Amino acid sequence: MRKFLALFALIFFWGGSAAFASGTIRAVQSEVTADAGSLPPAVKMRMEKSVSAIASQLIEGKPLASYERRRAADETTIREVFDKVLVGYSVTAVSIEAGEEARVKIALMPWADRVTDVEVEIVVEGVSPAVEAMARADLAGVDVVFRRSLEGLPSAAVDWTNGVLKESLNAYMTEHLPEFRADFDVETAEKSHVVLTVYPKMPVVRTVDLAMRSDTIPNFTLLEKRSILQAKANEMLGVPVAFAARHEKQFAHAMETALDTSREFRALGLKTHTTIAAGEQTSIMSRSDTTRYRLRLEGWGDVGRGSADSSAVCFRGHAGAMLSRDDEVFLQADVLPQDFAWSWEFGYERRIARRFFVRLRYDMRRHAWTTGLRAEPLPRVALRYEYRRGDSMGEAGLSYRLHDFLRVELVKDSSQQWLRLIGDF
Repeated sequence: MRKFLALFALIFFWGGSAAFASGTIRAVQSEVTADAGSLPPAVKMRMEKSVSAIASQLIEGKPLASYERRRAADETTIREVFDKVLVGYSVTAVSIEAGEEARVKIALMPWADRVTDVEVEIVVEGVSPAVEAMARADLAGVDVVFRRSLEGLPSAAVDWTNGVLKESLNAYMTEHLPEFRADFDVETAEKSHVVLTVYPKMPVVRTVDLAMRSDTIPNFTLLEKRSILQAKANEMLGVPVAFAARHEKQFAHAMETALDTSREFRALGLKTHTTIAAGEQTSIMSRSDTTRYRLRLEGWGDVGRGSADSSAVCFRGHAGAMLSRDDEVFLQADVLPQDFAWSWEFGYERRIARRFFVRLRYDMRRHAWTTGLRAEPLPRVALRYEYRRGDSMGEAGLSYRLHDFLRVELVKDSSQQWLRLIGDF
């Protein structure tokens, strides 16, 4: 009998499954009942699974015609087993309804002290406050897992329900926060207190490579805001890579907001777009541009051009205001360090097709007009042509952007051709 009880107890706690054998009684279904509200759904399911497994060992394969003679003995055996292994409950009745699919019904009486309420405290370890807030949002509703398993349960039965709780919690984590592991500790009382601790799974973000760019303001002006963006980017350190990828939009939005709400960005109407490539070495690209202005600073050096040309080395500043999405008025200043000279122009540019522009400039020192055309047939490729009335000279250029800070351009006029290296600052 002791061996039999030990076998039943093992099956109950570990939820082993029954092996079905052919016979008159082919299957066993179980039903466990208790006073209203004293049997949490998750615990009830585990009990019924265990009852079915135990009962199947007793009655599956038995012929119906002779089963009535052993029914009472089987009912007594099941009752004795559950009375011994069920802490917190007493078995008040066991009945077996024989048939090809037999039904085993067990009625329980809970002990006096019961859990009436469950309070869940969540602790998120190893991440920044911003990531903790995201994890807590993903865990909204996790208290239901504990309430379904604990509320109504006799206090004495809480300890042996840890397996049920762990199984339910793991299923919840897989669905809502799969990038973290979870442990819990239950302080049993009428109002039970649960401390749920979650912490990151590997792999995690170890380094963050940040780049800031702009096509409408000088890139060096963004350096002042780099520390702000770096602080937000560093919130991703130690975060599971999969979590960073799943919450990419939230991380990006936080970085964009940190920049766009600053006084300088609001004054220029700058809007930031951030892209994140999540990994153990995460890459972040932030691009801040405005539809109101065009502010640029560039410098170039010519290779293979006649030494008499004073513009072989030049720094150019461009300040433009957008009248509409397609129309810009601007001031442009050139500084020629070789001759300690400078010139400045005002002009107008209009987009006449998606990637095609016409431009008109007036040189305020030479009092001469320059007309030009510009096209961008490919993202990194640009074509230009301009005609300067001041020296009656036409000039054409084909440029290729090597990266955000450097372009190379092949330039040709009526007398020569050369290579120009252009830096965008």
